[in-house]
Amino acid sequence: MERRSRRSERRPVSPTEERKSDHLRICLEEEVNARNVTTGFEEIFLVHRALPEINRDDVNLSTRLFGHKFSAPIIVEGITGGTLKALKINASIAEAVERLGLGMGVGSQRAALEDSTLEKTFTIAREKAPNAFLIANIGGPQLAKGYSLQDLRRAVEMIDADALAIHLNPLQEAVQPEGETTYRGILESIRRVARNLEVPVIVKETGAGISAEDAKMLEAAGVAGIDVSGAGGTSWAAVEYHRAKRRGNDSSRRLGEVLWDWGIPTAVSLVETVQSVSIPVIASGGIRSGNDAAKAIALGASLVGLASPVLAPALKGAEEVEGLLNDLIDQLRNVMFLVGAGSVEALRSVPLVLTGRTAEWLRARGFEPDLYARRRLNK
Repeated sequence: MERRSRRSERRPVSPTEERKSDHLRICLEEEVNARNVTTGFEEIFLVHRALPEINRDDVNLSTRLFGHKFSAPIIVEGITGGTLKALKINASIAEAVERLGLGMGVGSQRAALEDSTLEKTFTIAREKAPNAFLIANIGGPQLAKGYSLQDLRRAVEMIDADALAIHLNPLQEAVQPEGETTYRGILESIRRVARNLEVPVIVKETGAGISAEDAKMLEAAGVAGIDVSGAGGTSWAAVEYHRAKRRGNDSSRRLGEVLWDWGIPTAVSLVETVQSVSIPVIASGGIRSGNDAAKAIALGASLVGLASPVLAPALKGAEEVEGLLNDLIDQLRNVMFLVGAGSVEALRSVPLVLTGRTAEWLRARGFEPDLYARRRLNK
């Protein structure tokens, strides 16, 4: 009787919170990486310099964006929030980025806007990272369905955020059995937010990439930055495939299987976006090494972001996250040394050779991948 009584006193779990828990479990336990599509970075080569003419220890990784100084051009993408397990994850990441002088996003704050008892899973980020660059997060479908500026200001104030990310996830919503596929009017909603919110607005995809067409529309709408989050890393169609399989929803399971590798590869999406807009672009989606990060910055990214590799270490603690990020920073520093780039700005002008399907895609879309290889040839 006592055991039953304790169970009956537990706080009811909302559908949103339950989904967040499902997503964490699946990302930790199931195979959710892209199968037959890659980021494209493996087809891009930085040109080695036998005479780098710089000292490795003098390489300066610091950069400024949105009025904030980062010790290195790296952020941890929004992963989670709104579940009890998220408290540990966000706390660990926040402690690590605070120590390293980096930045982080939180997962969608919808759950906390619906249930204030879940705010702690987000507010912990600012508590642990009083000086780091923090990015609040809300979903595009919620905007389209009527979230107000007051709702968004509440999300920003919840973590004292330096920016707000509006995430676009039409692929995930299409596969998700209870997905919200209301996207009509979303661009106008983004325009309204970008013009009236007090912090920079960043629009980010969630693993399927941003095209040149969409990048141009977002810039015209007034957003401060774009996070491409391309294909080649975690597939959210795969995540929803596993949820549908567990729940016996055969239709969504089959759709997830078909769309498992849907999207624009990260490197392709990055080039399309960088060459189409003049606002800052963040590269994410399958970034797994300092070599990937260096290539992304050389292609024009202002920052690089990663999420999936941080998840398991974050459950262990801040030291594990810090160790992973330090490895990434060390790799990036060494690659910059090997191409003779003493600063992040210098890295953006080094030559790269784009090959294979990545180059073919870009040529077919009217871009000129060979221009990257010709940098500095006449200097």
